[in-house]
Amino acid sequence: MAPLLLDFALRRFGYMLCVLAVLSLVIFFIIQLPPGDYLTSYVMQLRLSGQEVSDAELAALERQYGLDRPFMSQYFKWITNWLRGDLGRSFQWNRPVRDLLAERLPITILISLSTLVFTYAVAIPIGIYSATHQYSFFDYAVTILGFIGVSVPGFLLAMLVMFFFHRVFGVSVGGLFSPELVDAPWSFAKAIDLINHLWIPIIVIGLSGTAGVIRVMRGCLLDELNKPYVDTARSKGLTENVLLFKYPVRIALNPIISTIGWILPGIFSGQTIVAVVLNLPTVGPLLLNSLMFQDMYLAGSIVMILSTLTVLGTFISDLLLAYADPRIRYD
Repeated sequence: MAPLLLDFALRRFGYMLCVLAVLSLVIFFIIQLPPGDYLTSYVMQLRLSGQEVSDAELAALERQYGLDRPFMSQYFKWITNWLRGDLGRSFQWNRPVRDLLAERLPITILISLSTLVFTYAVAIPIGIYSATHQYSFFDYAVTILGFIGVSVPGFLLAMLVMFFFHRVFGVSVGGLFSPELVDAPWSFAKAIDLINHLWIPIIVIGLSGTAGVIRVMRGCLLDELNKPYVDTARSKGLTENVLLFKYPVRIALNPIISTIGWILPGIFSGQTIVAVVLNLPTVGPLLLNSLMFQDMYLAGSIVMILSTLTVLGTFISDLLLAYADPRIRYD
């Protein structure tokens, strides 16, 4: 089995590199697809504020940012620098893209991983219990809450939470720090303040994911529990707990394992709209802002990282599925 798994992994890795090569070109093309560029937005802002930009100044800015070059020349410069770790310079912030991402990435990863742990730690046990106690009061309650969690958008829930805490307690739950600690250097007090603020975005962002995983886990496990191999294993004298976790639960986890390809980019970017509503300093609002201002190197780098993580996550989920379920053929 090991040589087959290695061959499977090498072929999948080759496909991944080909997909990423095509994606990089498509991403750079789409980023430049809207009419105009960053300078168009920048000059418009200057003119709205009463400042005029001459043609000579505009041409100098185009040369400075490399916007006077042909499309393929800009693309090859961007992708070769990107492969060397140079993600380019943000037009809007006038800073290296790498530095901007480094500032926001730790908080983004902290929120995303905490949300991920919360989602699976809550959803998988509840889904298992709901499936093994079908049509009980708990099962009906979880089903109703699951439909509510899936149907209510995260940003709407975020606004409701902010409104509730402001109206009832007179406090703002936006951001991750108290106002007096936002610009303060890191300390034990600031870390405790972060933990005190962290639970609201975790619950708001994780609620819809938790509801979805509960529904998937419950449905898949119910399907497995009704299959003949479960009756056969039970007739051989296996206890219910051993039987449950050795066979049906393991197979019912396949759809959850297969979604790892969606998890990695989510860890990097976070929930963009929820982050905007809750004023979270994550990568998502940075991407949204870069797209609005056509900051192509910042937007292109973030989208390229998200695409890379999606393809890498899919690659990892394929390997885990091939390892976890012998019914999946390597060829």
